[in-house]
Amino acid sequence: MNRWSPAYRQLERKPKGAKKVQAAPPLILSLSFLAVIIIGTLLLKLPIMTTQPITWVQSLFTATSAVTVTGLVVVDTGSAFTLAGQTIIAILIQLGGLGLMTFAVVTLIALGNKMSFMQQSAVKEAFNQTDMSTLVSTAKAVLLFAFVVESVGFIVLTAFWWQELPPLDAMFHAFFYTISAFNNAGFALSSDSLSAYVASPVVNISITLLFIVGGLGFSVWLELLKKRRWQPLSVYARAMILGTVVINVLAFVLILLIEGDNPATLAGMDTQAALWASWFQAVTPRTAGFNTIDIASLEDATTALMLLLMFIGGGSMSTASGIKLITFIVLLLAAYNYIRRGAVPSLFGKSINAETVSKALALTLISIGITWMAIFLLLITEDAPFLDIVFEAVSALGTVGLSRGLTGTLSSSGEFIIIALMYIGRLGPLTMAYFIASPRSSRIKYPDARLAIG
Repeated sequence: MNRWSPAYRQLERKPKGAKKVQAAPPLILSLSFLAVIIIGTLLLKLPIMTTQPITWVQSLFTATSAVTVTGLVVVDTGSAFTLAGQTIIAILIQLGGLGLMTFAVVTLIALGNKMSFMQQSAVKEAFNQTDMSTLVSTAKAVLLFAFVVESVGFIVLTAFWWQELPPLDAMFHAFFYTISAFNNAGFALSSDSLSAYVASPVVNISITLLFIVGGLGFSVWLELLKKRRWQPLSVYARAMILGTVVINVLAFVLILLIEGDNPATLAGMDTQAALWASWFQAVTPRTAGFNTIDIASLEDATTALMLLLMFIGGGSMSTASGIKLITFIVLLLAAYNYIRRGAVPSLFGKSINAETVSKALALTLISIGITWMAIFLLLITEDAPFLDIVFEAVSALGTVGLSRGLTGTLSSSGEFIIIALMYIGRLGPLTMAYFIASPRSSRIKYPDARLAIG
């Protein structure tokens, strides 16, 4: 759109009396998350929030992990924090999981403020929307959808824990785990996560459904609820649904086969428990962060599989992070198409343009670069096995929350590195979307360069 056109000037026009916001949307979004983290840090440091004194770094780490919906912890959530502290953590998870962008849009609409053209571009990219007219209804629908899903999860889990806990404790457990699961946070009220319920059908089904629903992406669910049939669905929605099913089933089969004779994991379980454990560990690396068996006891092959799953992550406009499943699919299709010497990669009869491939490649390379840099720094600061450090770094950047036991033994330098990774992992794709949404063309054209690749 020409910046001198009437349409552009109309978008940029401010209401009388409104102050012009000079900061770019990525900066606003980053500072908003940072503000919530700082507030959470201050609150969690209050004496009434903990059962024992914690350091400022531990409070900052916990707040960052909650807001970025990661789930890595340096102090045990169930024993180190009081009921008030655990409630604050749950609130921070909800804010970070649904995304401050959602709350910001709803707040802006409620206050009657108008977003500038550049802000609209950033928000549209974050919500995976191409039409600004649908953005408001989408934001409201996201909040309503989250409320309905979490309400169902709360009722089911309350009924389950009512059988073994006092009523109020059962309700709080259901409240905390529902928010943590739906937002793909992975925070648990016991040090061994959900290992005590490894064979429980209710916990396995309800918890995994909550974080699969949250990680699939709100836009997919809203489209499903609206169209209710496969064919009318967008290419994105169909790719996300089919890709999620394939990757989850494949991971389930592989883990069952690899860990079947491992005495530290599945070999000592009966068939039902082994099947549930395989399923849970197959889907939890998609940034959920819970576990029902000891992650450090897994075979190296399973650990390698989990690293890939954590790096991929969930869907756009979801409570999950990672490079996103669609990014991974686009890269696979582009590589396959190049090997076959095809003209343009396609998906469900629709072509994938070069800009989309460039986006996927840029996001993936940036993520790999940040991960490598973090691993390098952690190898300097931490005295730990290489695999544990790699796992920790990938888990933090993907905001997964799984760990091989390194988190609790991190040095102060290591804690700050992981804090930075969690923050970047949650904000990276959203802030990067702003720059991608605002391409800058140059009038200078250079001759093609012939470079040897491979």
